[in-house]
Amino acid sequence: MHVDMDAFYVSVELLRRPDLVGAPVIVGGLGGRSVVLSASYEARKFGVRSAMPMATARRLCPQAEILEPHQEVYRRVSARLMGIFDSITPLVEPLSVDEAFLDIAGSMRRLGPPRVIGGLIRRRVSEELGITASVGIAATKFVAKIASTRSKPDGLLLVPKEDTIRFLHSLDVSALWGVGAKTREALARVGISTVADVANTPPAVLQRLLGATGLHVYELSWGRDPRVVTPVRVEKSIGAEETFSQDVDRDEVLETELLRLAHRTAARMRAAGLQCRSVALKLRYEDFTTLTRTRTLTEPVDSAQLLYEAVRGLLTALGRRPMSVRLIGLRAENLEPAQGAAQQLTLDGRDDNWRSAEDALDRINRRFGDSGIMPARLLKPEKPGTRGGSSKQA
Repeated sequence: MHVDMDAFYVSVELLRRPDLVGAPVIVGGLGGRSVVLSASYEARKFGVRSAMPMATARRLCPQAEILEPHQEVYRRVSARLMGIFDSITPLVEPLSVDEAFLDIAGSMRRLGPPRVIGGLIRRRVSEELGITASVGIAATKFVAKIASTRSKPDGLLLVPKEDTIRFLHSLDVSALWGVGAKTREALARVGISTVADVANTPPAVLQRLLGATGLHVYELSWGRDPRVVTPVRVEKSIGAEETFSQDVDRDEVLETELLRLAHRTAARMRAAGLQCRSVALKLRYEDFTTLTRTRTLTEPVDSAQLLYEAVRGLLTALGRRPMSVRLIGLRAENLEPAQGAAQQLTLDGRDDNWRSAEDALDRINRRFGDSGIMPARLLKPEKPGTRGGSSKQA
């Protein structure tokens, strides 16, 4: 089974803005280099797509309402979504925050046939999260993924094992994994335009045309996909990064952004019950040259302040930079389960104070949601003639 949310980021934002249901909506930043994170189906009718430059999206659909993303909210909803999946089967393989493969073979005796289980998941997602899901069910991961895509939005498609070949052979060749625009053009030049055409082409011919990909698409055209659902192991790293709307060459701006990224990263670690033994700094310069530096910590941490101090030291150690910075990132690496009070503290208790403050911040945000509480340094400066907003200083 492949379960995929419908326009996930937009759907979550519409929980806050029900007045925009049915209208063209785009989620993404407003900066000059921003891209579309998600678009409602109403906006997609105008050609707006994920990862498209925001400037292009606004030209295609000038009437669209543009909403800024709220990543922490998406992560919380995603965690609840994965909880629903885990209650159905222990064999869950997340692909992203809003989709996953589920092996439900062992759940059918308890919950019923596949279509019933798919309906149960869709109903719970709607009732518990307020968003919609599309479900594809098949004998293989590949066909299940195609089925969920073809059932969008808010649908369910079951492809019985005995109907797999007939289903696949009715599709355009672009349905096969590994067949992008260039591969499709190469196949079209020799008269191959459908999955059935691929299936009826000798593998040797496909290999001459496509190299190693040839045998891969041939196997898929006959529904052969031996991969099993593999539950994802503990994350090896957690991080965040930011692309600036204009290149930055001031240390204070870079340091402030690192503090923001440290809080986002540390909050995710604490929510997952993890701490890290090393931290990495990532810089991408205006010519797209990318540099990374890593520091091993003396003790495992899950505190934003300690992450920030370590990564700021990496930034300082670089000295004078050759050019302005386009993107900055922070990543906590070598993760392990948190040990709570076993973490070593400084003699004057400063680390303990920071950690206690961050614990309080976590509790407030869990209780009241996206409250806007943050370190004072991260508050946006007020414009002349305006009064303070709703963000709180910590």
